Amino acid sequence: MSVKKIYLIRHGQTDLNVRGIVQGSGVDSSLNEVGRRQAAQFFAAYGHVPFAKVYTSVLQRTHQSVQAFLDLGLPHEQYAGLNEISWGAREGTRITAEEDEEYHHVLQQWRLGNTSIPMIGGESPDDVAARQRPVIDLILSRPEEETVLVCMHGRAMRVLLCQLLGYPLSCMDAFEHHNLCLYLLDYTGSMFTARNFMDIAHLA
Repeated sequence: MSVKKIYLIRHGQTDLNVRGIVQGSGVDSSLNEVGRRQAAQFFAAYGHVPFAKVYTSVLQRTHQSVQAFLDLGLPHEQYAGLNEISWGAREGTRITAEEDEEYHHVLQQWRLGNTSIPMIGGESPDDVAARQRPVIDLILSRPEEETVLVCMHGRAMRVLLCQLLGYPLSCMDAFEHHNLCLYLLDYTGSMFTARNFMDIAHLA
C-alpha cells in the first residue's frame, strides 16, 4: 500500500513572536535571525528528503522558512487557505490576560466547543477549517506527490491537525507548537497517522 507522507512545519521565529505580538493573517512579518537559523537547521536535517512539492501559506514567513528547499528547484504552491487565523482587531497588539479579557474569553469558548465564535473582526476556527478543506482535498488528490512539505502557522496548524486526525476543533490546543517544529503524518488513503509530534530535535 502506498503511503503519502506530509511533513508539516510551523514557520521560523519572527521578532513579533519574541515580543508576544499577535500576527495572524494580517501581519506579514519576516523571520528574524533566530528564525533564519531555525530554517537552516531544518534544511540541514531534512534537505535530503525527496519532496515532490512544497506548499505554504501566502505569508512571507512561511516562504522564508522553506527557501532553501525552493532554491533546490522544488515546485512550490501557496494558498491563502493555509494562512494563519485572522485575529481581527487583536492583530499587531500584545495580549496578556490583564490587557484583553475578551481575547482569553474567546479562547476559552473554543476549548468548550464553541468554535464558531470569531474574534472581533476576525475568524473562528470553523472559518479556518472551511478554507483549509479545499487545500487538503487538493493535496490528497495528487497521489503522485508521495512526500510533500507544508509550512504554515501555529493556530492554523492546530486546526489542520484536528481535521486530518479526526479530532474536534475544541481539542486543538492539545497540538502544541514551536517555531520550526515538525509534525510528520502518514496517509494511507483512508486515514492519517501522526509519526512525529512537535519534533524539534533538528533545532538542538
